[in-house]
Amino acid sequence: MNFKKNIFIVTIVATFLYPSLTIAETKKIDLNAIQKLANEGSMNAQVSLGYLYSHGEEVSLDYIKAAKWYEKAAEQGSDLAQLLLGSMYYNGEGVPLNYMKALEWYLKAANQGNTSAQVLLGSMYYNGEGVPLNYVKALEWYLKAANQGYAYAQKNLGVMYQKGQGVSQDYAKSLEWYRKAADQGDATAQYNLALKYENGQGVPKNYTQAAYWYQKAADQGDADAQNNLGALYSNGQGVSQDYAKSLEWYRKAA
Repeated sequence: MNFKKNIFIVTIVATFLYPSLTIAETKKIDLNAIQKLANEGSMNAQVSLGYLYSHGEEVSLDYIKAAKWYEKAAEQGSDLAQLLLGSMYYNGEGVPLNYMKALEWYLKAANQGNTSAQVLLGSMYYNGEGVPLNYVKALEWYLKAANQGYAYAQKNLGVMYQKGQGVSQDYAKSLEWYRKAADQGDATAQYNLALKYENGQGVPKNYTQAAYWYQKAADQGDADAQNNLGALYSNGQGVSQDYAKSLEWYRKAA
């Protein structure tokens, strides 16, 4: 196996195991050292070994072994291992597909403050996967992650306040959450924020702001934003009327 080819992954894993080492020093850590630590019960080594098996780095891809090592670390309380093991149950990788087991492990990680697990729990309640559909519970978990700055959760809260899912419909609150996610670069949130300015939902109608946020999303390849930006240029709303610019954005969306 070409060690140099995969040195970056091994270096990342070694840094996780030995945070006090320099990058040069971590390059001297080999797979045998990680395996030895994992067998001795090192939680971080077990997570690292699971990661290597789940990505086929330095070892053959093996989801069963990945799940085994994640479970060992998860049972020791690693929120990262709990998250990753939950995802393996959710996707049926290395273990039978089982939404209830996924939910169980996500919950353990989420209760430790793991934002990714909180978002995934929120999505399972939002979509009724492994549990009855429950917008109130979805909102609860999205809110936990959103308050920690997780853009995807903030965007989802914007959607739920806009639609009145699990909470009273509130365009101002929806706008607030979309803005938080948009400021972090979430293209969908930027598009939804632009729509609110264009239509005057929860905020006075403002085509200049609409054009600004459509541009942000359009630059990231959002086709709906590109289309709507084309319309603003065509009509001279929030921007100087410019048919060439309008055509350019319509073409990108098309």
